Amino acid sequence: MATVKLTTEEFKKKVFDYENATEWSYAGELPAIVDFYADWCGPCKMVAPILEDLSKEYDGKLIIYKVDTEVEQELSAVFGIQSIPTILFIPVNGQPMMQPGALPKNAFKQVIEEELLVQQS
Repeated sequence: MATVKLTTEEFKKKVFDYENATEWSYAGELPAIVDFYADWCGPCKMVAPILEDLSKEYDGKLIIYKVDTEVEQELSAVFGIQSIPTILFIPVNGQPMMQPGALPKNAFKQVIEEELLVQQS
């Protein structure tokens, strides 16, 4: 499965409805990664093919979403996105973790294996 672009409305349905909930509660059944990016961002372009590869490698175990910060400004503001790319790692249970900056593939894999997939039992 390829990465999935999300609008603010889709984010509220598939990830977290921040307008109607005060406590974090992930709506999905699989762990997720949300890539906050912009088309003009050089580091974002470096991360994009890594995330595409990972979406295929972890197909059925993990969902990778992309949020265009230029289009979805409300959503970016809610999460306080100050620099891009910013990656939001979302376990099925527990709190999400936010990491600004472009990460190498091995760093993504480490977080996926150690933080996202281990909680699925």
